[in-house]
Amino acid sequence: MASNRGVTYMGPGVVDVQSIDFPKLALGARKCEHGVILKIVSTNICGSDQHMVRGRTTAPKGIVLGHEITGEVIETGRDVEFIKKGDLVSVPFNIACGRCRNCKERATGVCLNVNPARPGAAYGYVDMGGWIGGQAEYVLVPYADFNLLKFPDKDRAMAKIRDLTCLSDILPTGYHGAVSAGVVAGSTVYVAGAGPVGLACAASCYLLGAAVVIVGDLIPERLAQARSFGCETVDVSKKVSVAEQIEQIVGVPEVDCAVDCVGFEARGHGADASHEAPATVLNSLMEITRAAGAIGIPGLYVTDDPGGIDENARLGRLSIRIGLGWAKSHVFTTGQCPVMKYNRQLMQAILYDRIQIAKAVNVEVIRLDDAPRGYKDFDKGAAKKFVLDPHGVIGEN
Repeated sequence: MASNRGVTYMGPGVVDVQSIDFPKLALGARKCEHGVILKIVSTNICGSDQHMVRGRTTAPKGIVLGHEITGEVIETGRDVEFIKKGDLVSVPFNIACGRCRNCKERATGVCLNVNPARPGAAYGYVDMGGWIGGQAEYVLVPYADFNLLKFPDKDRAMAKIRDLTCLSDILPTGYHGAVSAGVVAGSTVYVAGAGPVGLACAASCYLLGAAVVIVGDLIPERLAQARSFGCETVDVSKKVSVAEQIEQIVGVPEVDCAVDCVGFEARGHGADASHEAPATVLNSLMEITRAAGAIGIPGLYVTDDPGGIDENARLGRLSIRIGLGWAKSHVFTTGQCPVMKYNRQLMQAILYDRIQIAKAVNVEVIRLDDAPRGYKDFDKGAAKKFVLDPHGVIGEN
């Protein structure tokens, strides 16, 4: 039997590249004739993976990580009609059946059939259906005709693979955050968080025509990365409030639109920046978003956080000033990005040079065996998006 290796969570702070089973066209005892086997071309380390590796979820030891996958089809099930062997494809991180009510209404992030525990599934993620992760050499993708986005020209796609690898998650997620916040031509926008999703959101805001994009963070290298493609920045660790810093940029202490790209491991602002305060970002965004504005929340919030700062945080209960949001008639959009809603048009934007997402998020390609180092550097706040190259094919292009 062919060999396979994958990045495995071994316990808080520890990942290892281990031998794992080669994928089969099977779901337990059932054949998976609607699925395909992919030889993985690129697979990325995500901030959501980092939450698990830090021990901030209930992820079991031994889970194979990775939900950001791009690959080449090497085997197809009997019922796969339109995806062919040899196709180069992007895999949405949401696993969706294409048959349930939510899928038919384009809410593929909360498919009703692929996770027995609750709506929504993903590869290699806690409580997301038990699907094997894609930070590996090979992976099974179910419901292939529905889920996979085929690149129309393989050579052209490989020439832009560093950009196209971002289609599986962070670019659609950042774009979803911007769209949910109502970003349009001429908008002033505040993006909380300068990690890869925040930077992808900022780049998406420019794609949507924003006039000013302001990115907030407390890591200087990440703020510098945001400035590298034209963003204004706010250092949330300063004693000067976020609202005051925004006023220095746009003349008023508010913006049209705001996006939370931080999530439940948020830290306080100003003097409290060294301490975790999970509601800080959401409360800050309500303060600085104009009345009748919208707030996109693609940042991850969990229902169970073993490392939460108190009992409420451990259960996903946060002290949010919902009264402020109500008084200002804010619109909130939360939850997983439905990747398939956006990935085709974003592919076109990449192929026709309307967005340079790899440059914006500072993609660094590393070997699969270097994944443990990538996780450690990412955890330290590196201003990079680590892309794993399991078969050494990206460096050839």
